[in-house]
Amino acid sequence: MPSDSETHIPRRKLRLAGLIAGAVIVVVVVTGIVVRENGNARLREWTDAQAVPTVAVALPNTKPPSAKLTLPGRLEAYYRAPIYARVSGYLKNWHVDIGAKVTAGQLLAEIDAPDLDQQLLQARADLANAEAASKLSAATLKRRQSLLASNFVSLQEIDERTADLASKNAQVKAMQANVDRLQALADYKRVEAPFDGVVTERNTDVGALINGGTGTGAAMFVVSDIKKLRVYVNVPQSYLAAIKIGSVASITVPEHTGRTFPAVVESSSHAVEVGSGTSRMQLTLDNVDGDLRPGSYADVTLTLTSERDLLSIPASALIFNRDGLSVAVVDADDRIRFRKVTIARDLGREIEIATGLTSRDRIVVTPADGVVDGDPVRIAGGKSKTGEKTSRAD
Repeated sequence: MPSDSETHIPRRKLRLAGLIAGAVIVVVVVTGIVVRENGNARLREWTDAQAVPTVAVALPNTKPPSAKLTLPGRLEAYYRAPIYARVSGYLKNWHVDIGAKVTAGQLLAEIDAPDLDQQLLQARADLANAEAASKLSAATLKRRQSLLASNFVSLQEIDERTADLASKNAQVKAMQANVDRLQALADYKRVEAPFDGVVTERNTDVGALINGGTGTGAAMFVVSDIKKLRVYVNVPQSYLAAIKIGSVASITVPEHTGRTFPAVVESSSHAVEVGSGTSRMQLTLDNVDGDLRPGSYADVTLTLTSERDLLSIPASALIFNRDGLSVAVVDADDRIRFRKVTIARDLGREIEIATGLTSRDRIVVTPADGVVDGDPVRIAGGKSKTGEKTSRAD
């Protein structure tokens, strides 16, 4: 039989082995818990990281992306005169047709007005009658004055004869004025060109009834000075401040492909039409060679200027919501901040901003739907703080 000492030693070994085994189990369990917690933590970090959106940012562009604005316009003659008849009658003949070059005072047509001719003859006869009555009154007054010294006539009669002579002279002036008026009208039987130009319309023919003095209906002729043209263009209100009087524009027309014509901004209406929100501007264009025709459609490319440097951003960066117009920027803590902005000019793909941004703001080029002020974001292709390399919004 083994002794008591021999039995005690295995028991101690067994107890020690059990303690070691228990410690190992505890270490394994604790290690598993720690590993699981670390895995859960990494999973939560990964999930949180995936929940943070990645955005592309850019700095506003301080260079104007475009200094041109093309709008439809209309060419008109610098001087255009519809010629209406001043007297009524029948067209006797015409001497020029459409396309004819005329000079100031050149005869365009003649009107036969027999009624006016008879009125003029009657007026001249009335004038001759009034002149004869005036001469008779003057002779009578002179004879009466010669008899005044012999007291053959009274002063009352002299005064009456003097008043009668004044009345007769007034009638002569009235008749003369009537003759001059009718003679002036008779001169209008000759229809003449008011200035040098080209006949662009003829709306009458021999024998046509002419209604004078109305100024309604189709004009007999239209004479236009096409050596210099006016160009009319309606400019949207947002661009008015950027177009200066005296600036140079270029004109293109469909019939002259690849050719441009220089024009100068001459004046503005200084008023905005309520219906269209545009203001009419007038440009002048030299057309000495006659290559351009009044009434033609034209594309007008205007030069835009600005008194201060404006920041331009991509049009995709604008956000329209119930609070108005804004832009999403990323602050120093990589969080979204909304900035209310005002637009200076809409240039299509690029928008010039008047207020609300600085040249150091990191704008979100294409903000996602549902983004909220204060949301954390990650910067695409760079560091997550302001110090990262960020390109301009070209």
